[in-house]
Amino acid sequence: MAETTLREFLSTDALLLATVLLVGVAGSGVARWSLGQLGFTTLGELVYIAGYGGMVVVVWYGWIRPLDITGPE
Repeated sequence: MAETTLREFLSTDALLLATVLLVGVAGSGVARWSLGQLGFTTLGELVYIAGYGGMVVVVWYGWIRPLDITGPE
């Protein structure tokens, strides 16, 4: 098994995936909290659902869907 250096890791899709996950979870959570503090609780919940759901769709479309997951023939 080949080892991956930090430079190779940062130049691959792994950095983009980590960014998408961070923004999808933490970014939408911070936006939800901020809107809740301003009194817009329902809007904050909708923003969180849209952000988290959008992150799930992007991860599925960009990384999971292209995988060839077939069993033995």
